[in-house]
Amino acid sequence: MPEFRLTRFNYAVAAGVAALASIAIIVRFAQAERRVPARCPPGLDAREARCCGAGQGLTESGQCKGSAATCATNMQRDDGGACLLPESRVQIAAGTSDFGAADWEGPSAPPASVSVAAFDLDRAEVTVARFRVCAVAGACPNSAQDPEPGRPVRNISPEEASAFCAFAGGRLPSADEWLFAAAGSAGRRYPWGNTGLVCRRASFGLFAGPCARAGSGPDFSGARPDGATPEGVLDLAGNVAEWTREADGGFAARGGSFLSELAGDLKTWAVEVRRTRAPHVGFRCAYASSAPSK
Repeated sequence: MPEFRLTRFNYAVAAGVAALASIAIIVRFAQAERRVPARCPPGLDAREARCCGAGQGLTESGQCKGSAATCATNMQRDDGGACLLPESRVQIAAGTSDFGAADWEGPSAPPASVSVAAFDLDRAEVTVARFRVCAVAGACPNSAQDPEPGRPVRNISPEEASAFCAFAGGRLPSADEWLFAAAGSAGRRYPWGNTGLVCRRASFGLFAGPCARAGSGPDFSGARPDGATPEGVLDLAGNVAEWTREADGGFAARGGSFLSELAGDLKTWAVEVRRTRAPHVGFRCAYASSAPSK
């Protein structure tokens, strides 16, 4: 009898220890879930829904303020200490993307084959700083109200975006060009590959999660270098959606934005049909190929 009571006592102790361990695991998991997801590259610090330069503060309206001590390694500081991605273009070789394979993450892409000739594409979205140069020259409207020069210009109509691209010696990318730049010849699900939609690769879900809460705008252009395509094009998923010229002569916005919450909104083939400006829509330009002719 004493031995039986001892066994029952040991069992009760073991059960209690197991229960406490389970509670501890649940608490640790909940704490981890509450942490801000890693999203800012080295040189930028998380400030609520933004990635700001080290030493910068955040205004009530969600703008990085002050002189940055450091910026991301792919960025520079302008004369005012703001972080800014230098203008650059990426050569995109001619090729074909095939879409329509089964997609285990959700609805498949509509069956399509996209073929393009070689062209150049802006490495990242057109910034406020670049757009202001066009406005000062009188070729673009003075409508870039964002005080941060390194953020993508937005709330721009497709006609205004086209005017800027013409000023810069280019044009808006066609839908096929944009798709091929994002998907490549492999028909990638995301610009960087087929998996890995996380907050450090794309500036998305900044308003209602999963990457932040109460965000009111995009991050700096180029603030997600881990989301680059193999060719080095940045921000083709998230930050701001981008105007493209469609086959019917109209326009659409592609790539999702800081407001996007679902994976389907950020896949390379996702498209938002729009006719006019919006606070989450910007653009980049395409150009004639600079690759040496063979």
